[in-house]
Amino acid sequence: MSTDYEELLGEEFNGNAPAAAEGIAAAERALSKPLPRDFQEFLQLTNGGEGHIGDNYVMLWRAEELGRYNEDYQVTEYAPGLLLFGSDGGGEGFAFDTRTTPPTVVTVPFVGMSLKYAKPVALTFTAFLEKLGE
Repeated sequence: MSTDYEELLGEEFNGNAPAAAEGIAAAERALSKPLPRDFQEFLQLTNGGEGHIGDNYVMLWRAEELGRYNEDYQVTEYAPGLLLFGSDGGGEGFAFDTRTTPPTVVTVPFVGMSLKYAKPVALTFTAFLEKLGE
């Protein structure tokens, strides 16, 4: 059964056009990591976007931006094992913790980024969206 992302995202989230399969594959090559299956499914329906989900403002990055943003924020140096995929539009990043199987979703501050400040949010990307909408 596929996830109803439109319902999870709500009316105040402005999604982008779907990502091409090659764009997702290129992101995985740039990151040297596979993206979680439910996140890939999300990207195939809406390649990131921004807006409110419930009371929370979110910016979810395009597949093409994932490698660059993770490099720009020097994630492998400051928080190895995390894979940033978006932010709250302020000081917190949303990331997959690839040290777990399957990767869980955490928040991490952009300033002072460190694994010790990573806070668990949800067990999956879909559960993360559900939690935002609560």
